[in-house]
Amino acid sequence: MIAVLGLLVGVVAGLVLEPTVPAYLQPYLPIAVVAALDALFGGFRALLDGIFDDRVFLVSFLSNVVVAAFIVFLGDQLGVGTQLSTGVVVVLGIRIFSNAAAIRRHLFRA
Repeated sequence: MIAVLGLLVGVVAGLVLEPTVPAYLQPYLPIAVVAALDALFGGFRALLDGIFDDRVFLVSFLSNVVVAAFIVFLGDQLGVGTQLSTGVVVVLGIRIFSNAAAIRRHLFRA
């Protein structure tokens, strides 16, 4: 219940305050969001499978975001930022849909 309340407060604060992302961080934000979604779907799948561990979830969440941002940074430094960004989104997207399919199978027994 506290987590849901915190989420609602955060969403309302974001809508009211309308924060802006600095220009140098803008290429990394979408990748970080997709990496975070991958960790969330993986955590929910683990919860349904009965193997959820909060430490593993936290490490997965942080490492996904850091590694994805590093790959995009490396691509920017090499001059191929959009290609590596696309690769990161494709890989994480595949993982998200794989976890979503497992969640669907678990919830609907299908």
